[in-house]
Amino acid sequence: MLLKTLVSLCVLAAAAFAVPAQEKRVHHHGDLSERPHDDAQGFQYDHEAFLGKEEAKTFDQLTPEESKDKLAKIVERIDVDGDGYVSHAELHSWIRHRQRRYIQENVDKHWKEYDSNGDGKIAWDEYKNTTYGYYLGEEFDDVDDKATYKSMLTRDERRFRTADRDGDMIATREEFTAFLHPEEYDYMKDVVVQETVEDIDKNADGKINIDEYIGDMFTPEDGEREPDWVTTEKKHFAEFRDANKDGYLDAAEVADWVLPGEVDHADNEAKHLIHETDTDKDGRLTLSELLDNLDSIKSSTITDYGGMRADEHDEL
Repeated sequence: MLLKTLVSLCVLAAAAFAVPAQEKRVHHHGDLSERPHDDAQGFQYDHEAFLGKEEAKTFDQLTPEESKDKLAKIVERIDVDGDGYVSHAELHSWIRHRQRRYIQENVDKHWKEYDSNGDGKIAWDEYKNTTYGYYLGEEFDDVDDKATYKSMLTRDERRFRTADRDGDMIATREEFTAFLHPEEYDYMKDVVVQETVEDIDKNADGKINIDEYIGDMFTPEDGEREPDWVTTEKKHFAEFRDANKDGYLDAAEVADWVLPGEVDHADNEAKHLIHETDTDKDGRLTLSELLDNLDSIKSSTITDYGGMRADEHDEL
């Protein structure tokens, strides 16, 4: 049952990602990776940015020689002008391609689940019935946390209605993409902010206080010492997040936090990878430089965003 799977994933995600707010809540366009971008903790973010999430897993299982052969094929595709170098522009373009590919493949996967009548569109009833199934007939009486399921249904319907621009409650592919990836669409940003506030605002006053902000990231066990990053986050809340200094985050301040404007994360990742692997500091990369820094590359989204396969069948 998709409903049980959905709830289980929510619970697991909450348990697994007890991390600083900027890593948990901030919505990046076409996320490069769910991993923290901190080289001190390893290069997995870069690995998934260069390779893509699924291909990154594949690389981890290859022998060194197989990894080099596969990387050479990928670099050949990134080097569009064929001059033997990977420029910043080529790397940036490739990472953006992997982002778009990830979103397309993610939508493809869900489309097959929800377009039950095969008409090339997804009606709200199709989504609702596939996700919540027979529980709807019982009004969730058979589930333990009835209020949570009802809240999830209400939230899904609100997001679906917002994504459905023509108001017919039947999603085209573009509208369904907006439903699944609202951070990619300007007209969905209010929904992203509203959902964030609802998640964190425990006293339901429509704004987020410092305790709710920290509580979303960290709940200490008895006697547990507060980590240093919590102190840093409290400072961030007071000095940066709470722009009007009223002690709360309102919707506009939450938007500034979780939807950070026009930051181009693909561009930043391209610059980061060049900085880390450009041995001769000429501002471009050779295959030799990339192979010499295979650990960094094997931890980037360049090589596998959305299950990328570096062969002649994978079109740019």
